Amino acid sequence: MKQWRKPLIYLVVAYSILLLGPIAGLDLPRIAGDIARNPEVLIQQILVGLVNGAIIAIIALGYTLVYGIIELINFAHGDLYMLGAFAALTAIGAFGVQDGAPLQIAIPAMLVALAIATVVCAGLNILTERYAYRPLRNAPRLAPLISAIGVSFIFQNLGLFWGGLRSFIPVMGANSAAPKSFPDLLPRIDILKALGIQSQIVFTTKDLIVLIVAVTLMLALHLFVQYTRLGKAMRATAQNRDAALIMGIDVNWIIALTFLIGGALAGAAGLLVGLYNNTIVFTMGFTAGLRAFTAAVLGGIGNIIGAMLGGVLIGLLSALSDQYLSSRWTNAWVFAVLVIILAFRPGGLLGENVQEKV
Repeated sequence: MKQWRKPLIYLVVAYSILLLGPIAGLDLPRIAGDIARNPEVLIQQILVGLVNGAIIAIIALGYTLVYGIIELINFAHGDLYMLGAFAALTAIGAFGVQDGAPLQIAIPAMLVALAIATVVCAGLNILTERYAYRPLRNAPRLAPLISAIGVSFIFQNLGLFWGGLRSFIPVMGANSAAPKSFPDLLPRIDILKALGIQSQIVFTTKDLIVLIVAVTLMLALHLFVQYTRLGKAMRATAQNRDAALIMGIDVNWIIALTFLIGGALAGAAGLLVGLYNNTIVFTMGFTAGLRAFTAAVLGGIGNIIGAMLGGVLIGLLSALSDQYLSSRWTNAWVFAVLVIILAFRPGGLLGENVQEKV
């Protein structure tokens, strides 16, 4: 029976795609014709997907770091990223910076906003680990998972409350639940036109800055985990907490450090999204968190490089689906690809299929 399992899965997937694909916009002849007629649109969507995927990857790193250390899916991480965006907007609003502000004013404001967002999110993440997760560390796995969902609701309502503090933070607007306008501070110079290239493709300095910052953060985390003493302690704790404790590693401190790094990345992602999309809302953490978690699982949860790869793939799939399939079905296609990949690689693209010994 086992030898027929994979071919049977292939047949079921192929049949489902052929049956439901046209309903969800999967019309291959039409898509091929659109690409042949205007290949620049394809390149444009790939660029959009890369930028959005890089941001998703930063959020996904928080999921994969925590899971790699204590095997906990921190569902509050998406809403923590939302709070990072609110902290960044509050900091920029305190400077009184408006759209199109000169760089000599905008850059210091953005740097201060980055510092505040990362500190706020890192601090909240450490407090969450200390008082919500650590007491349940040796409890059945369902207990900390439910705790994480509860913390997610707390963070989301904190964002709703924060958004209603117009008396103290005027940039939040009159309605606590309404989207908040984030100042447009990044320059929008079209790089291709500046280089003398006439094309329908638009790739601005704003896209480039977000992409460079995202890639720098991801590479810095990878180098830190792989080549520093603290990174080695994190990897040892992830492999075997008891053995790490015997070797003199302060496991509680290492786990707290992991939450600190994950929170700081969430804060940085919140600032980047605010600067890139110029709007934030207290519900943004749910969608972003779900996609980031999907990216972490797709790449192999617990694997840093896998989270980066998964984030980029999710970004590309979403952009291409919005353009060539149907934006209403984008989430369905993203999760369909996830299911198909996990059917053949349960550990994710770069994860390992480890069997537990009983």
